[in-house]
Amino acid sequence: MSDDPRPITPEIVTEEEEEKENKGGLVTQGTRPKILYLVPITGRPHLPAQVQPLIVSKQLWEETLAKSARENQGLLGISYFSEVKGKYVYKEDFPKIGCIVRMLNIQEVQGNLQFIAQGLERFKIKKFLSDKPPFVAEVEYFPESKDDEDKVKAYAISIISSIKQLLSLNPLYSEELKQYLNRFSPDQPSPLTDFAAGITTASGDDLQDILETESILDRMKKVMMLLQKEIEIAKLQTKIQKDINIQVDDNKRKFFLKEQLKAIQKELGIQKDDKTSDVDRFKERFAKLHPPEHVVKRFDEEIEKLSVLETGSSEYGVTRNYLDWVTSFPWGVYSKDKIDIVRAEKVLDRDHAGLSDVKERIIEFFAAGVYKKDISGSIILFVGPPGVGKTSIGKSIAEALGRKFYRFSLGGMRDEAEIKGHRRTYVGALPGKLVQALKDTAVANPVIMLDEVDKIGASYQGDPASALLEVLDPEQNAEFLDHYLDLRIDLSKVLFICTANTLDTIPGPLLDRMDRINLSGYITSEKMEIARRHLWPKLLKRNKLNAATITITDPTIRHLIEGYAREAGVRNLEKLLNKIIRKSIVRILKEKQEKIQINIKSLEELLGPPIFTPEKQMTGTGIVTGLAWTAMGGATLSIEAVKVHGKSSGFQLTGKLGDVMQESASIALSHVRSSLKSYGISDDYFDDAFIHIHVPEGATPKDGPSAGITIATAIVSLASGRQIKRLLAMTGEITLTGDVLPVGGIKEKIIAARRVGIKEIILPQGCISDFKNLPEYIKEGIEFHFVKKYKEVYNIVFE
Repeated sequence: MSDDPRPITPEIVTEEEEEKENKGGLVTQGTRPKILYLVPITGRPHLPAQVQPLIVSKQLWEETLAKSARENQGLLGISYFSEVKGKYVYKEDFPKIGCIVRMLNIQEVQGNLQFIAQGLERFKIKKFLSDKPPFVAEVEYFPESKDDEDKVKAYAISIISSIKQLLSLNPLYSEELKQYLNRFSPDQPSPLTDFAAGITTASGDDLQDILETESILDRMKKVMMLLQKEIEIAKLQTKIQKDINIQVDDNKRKFFLKEQLKAIQKELGIQKDDKTSDVDRFKERFAKLHPPEHVVKRFDEEIEKLSVLETGSSEYGVTRNYLDWVTSFPWGVYSKDKIDIVRAEKVLDRDHAGLSDVKERIIEFFAAGVYKKDISGSIILFVGPPGVGKTSIGKSIAEALGRKFYRFSLGGMRDEAEIKGHRRTYVGALPGKLVQALKDTAVANPVIMLDEVDKIGASYQGDPASALLEVLDPEQNAEFLDHYLDLRIDLSKVLFICTANTLDTIPGPLLDRMDRINLSGYITSEKMEIARRHLWPKLLKRNKLNAATITITDPTIRHLIEGYAREAGVRNLEKLLNKIIRKSIVRILKEKQEKIQINIKSLEELLGPPIFTPEKQMTGTGIVTGLAWTAMGGATLSIEAVKVHGKSSGFQLTGKLGDVMQESASIALSHVRSSLKSYGISDDYFDDAFIHIHVPEGATPKDGPSAGITIATAIVSLASGRQIKRLLAMTGEITLTGDVLPVGGIKEKIIAARRVGIKEIILPQGCISDFKNLPEYIKEGIEFHFVKKYKEVYNIVFE
C-alpha cells in the first residue's frame, strides 16, 4: 500500500447501473459506492433499516468521517468488532460483512464525534486499499434474493405478529416504536427482518450472524427464533412482576391492618406502642436487681434517651440493645454458698480417684472460706498434662460450693475485646466473655473456668493475656471495666479457676496473680481405680448397656494401662475402653452373644499387640538413666556416651537437644575433666579421646536443666570403664565446681521411674521440700538418695 497522502476518489455508481446489478435492493438514497471508508464499532452491529446515534473517537476516526462526508456523499461503512485487542485495530480484524450508513448531523461531544447513522444496505469487503486509518476498502453488495416469495411473505407476516405480541408484553417499547413498525409491510421483507432483529436483546455476535446471512428466508428464520426467545423472556418477566405485586399488596394490607389493630388497642388501653412497651419492660427488669448508684444513674440517662428517640432510628436500636444487656446483668444478685468441708470432701472423692494432694489443697481453700465466711480473693490455676482431670475438678468445686458453673476456653483467643468487650460505637458490638458469663449464670458469684490459659495468642487486635491481668487480680477486679457497658463491675466475688498444660507460655505478671496447684498424673493403681469406678460405668451407660452384658477383669484393665495407655492422663484410656465396647457390640450383633467377658487374650484380639512392652533399661559402660519432665508428664531418659576414636580430643552432642541441655553437657564434661583423680580417670584420657554423647529418640526435642549429673555420670562411666549394674535413675543440674542444683517436676519424674520398675533414685538436696509433700504411695518401695555435690553421686553409683 502506497503512503501517497492524496485522497482516494471513490467510484460512484449511478442509479441505472445500480438497478442492473441488484433489482429490488435497499438503497434509498440513490448510490452504491464501490469504495467505502470503514469505521469499527463495538457492542452491537448496525443493521440496515436501523436509525440510531453512534459515537466514535475523534482522535482516531475524525479524518475517516471527514473524507467519507466529502468524497462519499456522507456514506460510511460500519463494521462490528466483538472485542478490540490492544490499542489499535488492523485491517485483518475487520469482518467481511458490514453495513453502509448515511451520516447525519455530525457534531463533537466531549472529545468524541456523534452522528445519526441511517442504515442502508449490507456490503462485502473485496479488498483493502489502506493498511492504516483511515481504512478504505473495495466492496460489493449482496445479489438479488431468489427465495420463494410466498414463504418470504408468510414469514414477514409472522414477524410482524411476533413484534406486536412483544410490544404488548414489554412496556419498554413506546408508542412511537409501534408507529415506526407501521411503516414496514410484508412486501419489504429485508428491512422488516433487520428492524425485528434490532429491537431484540440478542448478543452482538447473534446480530452479526443475522447481518452476514445472505438468504432472506434463512435470515427471517433466525430472526423468528430471536423474537420467540424474547417473547418467552417478556412473559416470564411479566409473571414475576405480577407475583411480586401480589405479594407486596398482601404485605401492605397486613401492615395496614396491624397498624389499625394497634391503634384500636391503644385507644382501648389494651396494648402499648413498641417504645412504651420497651421502656416499661426494662424498668420492670431493673427494679428486681440491686445495682450500685453509678449503674442506676446510667440506666436513668439511657431510659430517658430511649423515650425521645424514634423507633425506626439506628440510635434507638443501639440504645435498646444496651439497656437489654444492662438489665440482664445480675447486679447485686448472689447465690448462697454451701461451705461445708465434709460435703466438699464427699463430692471430690465421689468424682475423682487419686489426686489426694490436690484434694487436700482444695479442702484447705474451702476451710479458709469457712473461717472468714467468704470464698473470694483467690485465683486457682491447675497445671498438668492433658487428661488428668483439670476441668472436671473445676466442676466438682462448683458443685461442692453450690455455685453456678461457667466454662470458656482461651485457646487461640487473639482479640482482647473477647475479654473486655467492644466499644458501643462499633456495628455488632458485644460485651466481653465475663459479662456474658454472668448474664448466662444470672448470678454475680459463679465459678468461671478459664480453660487453656497457656494457649492465648496475641495479634494486631491486642493481647488478651494482658487484658486478663485486671480480671485475675484480686486487688483490681472489684472495679473491672467492660468497654461495652462502660460501667464498673465487681468480679471479686467470682471464683476463677484456670487450667494449663505448661507454665512456659503464661506471661509472668499473669502467672504471679494465680495460686498454682500441680496435677502430675496418675500411677497404674490410680488409673485402675478411675477406670473401674468412673470410666467403665460411664461408657456402659452412654451405650445403654448393662454391667452384666460386657465385663472386664482387673488384670485386663492393668494390662490395658501398662501396654496401651501409659500417658499421665486417662483420656486415651477412656478412648481405648470405648473402642473395646464398640468392638464388643459388633460381636454381640454378629455372633448373637448375650454376654461378653474381656480378658487379656481377647483384649489383644480387639486392640492388637501392646504398644508398650516391658521396658528393659539400657545398661553398659557409659550408659545412665535420667529422669525428665514434659508437658505430657514424666519420662525416663537414657543417656549414652562412647569414645569414637583416640586420634584427637573432641566432643559431640546429638539427640535434638536444646540450648540449656547442651550447656549442661559442656558443664558436666568440664567438671569431670577438672577432677580426673577424684573419679578414678587417667590424667591423659581426654587428651586424645573424641567423645560422642547421645540422648535416644533424636527426632524428639529435649531441653531443660535436669540432666547435668546424668551426663556427668555417663562420662565418668565411659572414662573409668565402670558400668552401672543396678536399676538406678537420677535427676539434677551440675555446676562447674560440682554443686548439684535442685530441679522441678519431682512427682512426675518419680511416677515415670516407678512405671518402668526403677527402685533407686538420686535427687538434689534442694528438692527435699517437694519430696516431703508427695503422697506415701508414690514413694513406697523406692530408695532415695539426696546429694549436694557430684562427688556424692559418684560415691553412690560407683562405690
